[in-house]
Amino acid sequence: MKAIVISAYGPPEVLHITDLPDPVPAQGEVLIRVRAFGLNHAEAYMRAGAWGEVAAVPGIECAGVVEADPSGRLAPGTPVVAILGGMGRTRNGSYAELVTVPATNVAVVDSALEWAELAAVPEVYATAWYGLFGNLGLRPGERLLVRGATSSLGQAAVNLAVDHGARVLATTRNPAHAPLLKELGAEDVLIDDGHLAAQVDKGTTPVDAVFDLVGNNVLRDSLATVRLRGRVCQLGFLGGFEPVRDFDPIADLPTGVQLSFFGSAFVLGSPEFPLADVPLEAIYAKVESGIFPARPARVFRFDEIVEAHRVMEAGSALGKMAVTVG
Repeated sequence: MKAIVISAYGPPEVLHITDLPDPVPAQGEVLIRVRAFGLNHAEAYMRAGAWGEVAAVPGIECAGVVEADPSGRLAPGTPVVAILGGMGRTRNGSYAELVTVPATNVAVVDSALEWAELAAVPEVYATAWYGLFGNLGLRPGERLLVRGATSSLGQAAVNLAVDHGARVLATTRNPAHAPLLKELGAEDVLIDDGHLAAQVDKGTTPVDAVFDLVGNNVLRDSLATVRLRGRVCQLGFLGGFEPVRDFDPIADLPTGVQLSFFGSAFVLGSPEFPLADVPLEAIYAKVESGIFPARPARVFRFDEIVEAHRVMEAGSALGKMAVTVG
């Protein structure tokens, strides 16, 4: 099979197309013929070596058809999507014509969407769903701050929260991106200069919860934006991996404020965080009907993977991107 491999940790140019033996599914796994895969910042981190030693073939999600299922549960040709389950990290991932995935991380899909459109949904929407409704316990009518909202995961969070009846306050570093967030249904948009707590009115319109994708370098500020007994969930590191220096819970964690983390790359599909709990069928129906504007911002060919990673790192696509295979 054709596969894209990380030849050495570094910039996008380290990605190369090569031939590898076809993978063989073990019991409890499904072999998928990949038709398209989504692009995720996690794959850029892995490619650069930021997450230590990882699998040679990157890719944490895909859409395709079942090639083989040793359990007999899924018939060959069944359309599916797959997310994580160690893909790209502890096992070869979806940047290939074929990939094996734990059965717990595979979901059957029934949709008229194109392959690239199917591939653009699962990782960001599953992660956003667990962050919003698992960690944050978001309720209709609550005010949610989505920090890093122009990212593909941020946009998924805005879509899900607005659809749930929450009032969304979205952030971006670039004022030119504010109209995009308004179109998604954000009640208001803040320009993130690293000091949002000073911009949030805690008197008349307090923030109940923060969905933070910027990460460590704004954690103290995110904690300061929420009301008493508010909730903050960190899900990303768009601001970099530098740790929060000298963090002191007594001084930095406001009394009564809840702080949590959701790392989908490590837990999604596990017994504690089953993929089956994510309403993917309903999400795809809303994408197909246009309720969720989640179709890919750009679609690349398999042999354009280096350019795709360059665009992803530049952040110029303003949305999820996908790559077609074959």
